Amino acid sequence: MITNQQTAWSVPDIIDATGGVLFTGIQTSRFDGFSIDSRAIRQEQCFICLTGDVHDSHKFIPDIIRQGITGIIIHQEKADQALFKTLEGAGITCVTVKDTLTALGDLALFHRLRSDLSVVALTGSNGKTSTRTMITDIVNRRFKALSPFGNFNNLVGVPLTLLRIDRSHEWAILELGMNCPGEIRRLSQICSPDIGLITNIGPAHLEGLGSLEGIMNAKGEMLESLSPKGKLILNADDPMVMRIAKRATCEPILFGLSEDADIRATSLENSATTVSFQLHVPNGDTHATLPVPGMFNVSNALAAAAVGYCLEIPLNEIKTALGSFMPVKGRMNILRTVHGLHLIDDTYNANPGSVKAAIRTLAGLRKNQRGMVALGDMLELGRTSRELHTEIGRFAAASGLAKLYVTGSFADAVEKGARDGGMAAADILCGSKDDILDALRNAIQPNDWVLIKGSRGMRMETLVQALQAEYGQMEDTT
Repeated sequence: MITNQQTAWSVPDIIDATGGVLFTGIQTSRFDGFSIDSRAIRQEQCFICLTGDVHDSHKFIPDIIRQGITGIIIHQEKADQALFKTLEGAGITCVTVKDTLTALGDLALFHRLRSDLSVVALTGSNGKTSTRTMITDIVNRRFKALSPFGNFNNLVGVPLTLLRIDRSHEWAILELGMNCPGEIRRLSQICSPDIGLITNIGPAHLEGLGSLEGIMNAKGEMLESLSPKGKLILNADDPMVMRIAKRATCEPILFGLSEDADIRATSLENSATTVSFQLHVPNGDTHATLPVPGMFNVSNALAAAAVGYCLEIPLNEIKTALGSFMPVKGRMNILRTVHGLHLIDDTYNANPGSVKAAIRTLAGLRKNQRGMVALGDMLELGRTSRELHTEIGRFAAASGLAKLYVTGSFADAVEKGARDGGMAAADILCGSKDDILDALRNAIQPNDWVLIKGSRGMRMETLVQALQAEYGQMEDTT
């Protein structure tokens, strides 16, 4: 059933958006949206058959028919006579397109442009999800904002988010991820941002992008689709980001600790549970406190505050929104047991920049108490993987850790870096996650701090879960 807040989709709308062709069915069919999941599709939705390296959703067409779904979009190469008879006999309205992933993006762009809302799009190597969450909190103080579910930041997730736009939404806050050139360009074309934001540029996804220069160029693709009257927000503290500023056709709004920044922070103070600072914007200043530790979070907050400033949201409301920020699960969540163990769950993802930021935060939080790190591989770093893992080992050793536990294909590189950095071999363990868990059981003492981190594919959260089970109920202090 199409509600008052939703915008119906007609077959001509779908064909206009995608350049598709009506294969079976009638022009008068209408739908309230789209789904790519045959297990969760609603009766009123149209099913899009995506194909990937592992799965081909066209094989679920019989399931879709049995569920009573009446609309599908398929790849034109699948449109043979046998399928025609099946679909026609079942009364299915089917549109064929050259590529269903492209069609998904085209549908999202069509819907974004016919909707009366504006878009904030942000990208960067670190801090995207936390910054996006802060921005959403700020924007929701004055407007109705649409935000992605989870980590919907790719060529599937961004379109699915935009297709959720209804008549109540005034802003969409989108996170644009990438692992190869051209991806940010396509995502930016799809969302057509009114405000573009680049948080930082660091060594992430080097496997697909080759170098920091490649990452910078890929992030800069966003500028090509920025609205002619749009605003660009850039990190004044990041030299690579500032190189992108030279390509801008508008005067960028800068955030950071630099005196050149329009939105900046001074008088930073970090504690075990908070970080506070004086927030300066062109029309005023205020004292702000984030209910999470870590100096890197100040940069995220300044980026979010810059969006609030662009939207003319009062400074006191920006401050209030930042003060109520809740971190994403797996992003610097500090868990404390009744026995005094402090466990830092930062398992959401990892690259060299975020690992160093997490180790710095651990060093600041533990003060004179013992600190340990359990680290899984940082993935998608390409030819530089071994070198960057070795560098992380040296960095960890310099932070004064009591113990370092490493697992994964590049664990030996981290170990080598740590030993080169002066860490005793007896304080380093390379092994499986089970080996690390056994070692932690034997090593942990009351008041120790343990940081667990790794790329998503390493599933380091299983260590967090095992320690939670081992040490009983944990209180989340973030």
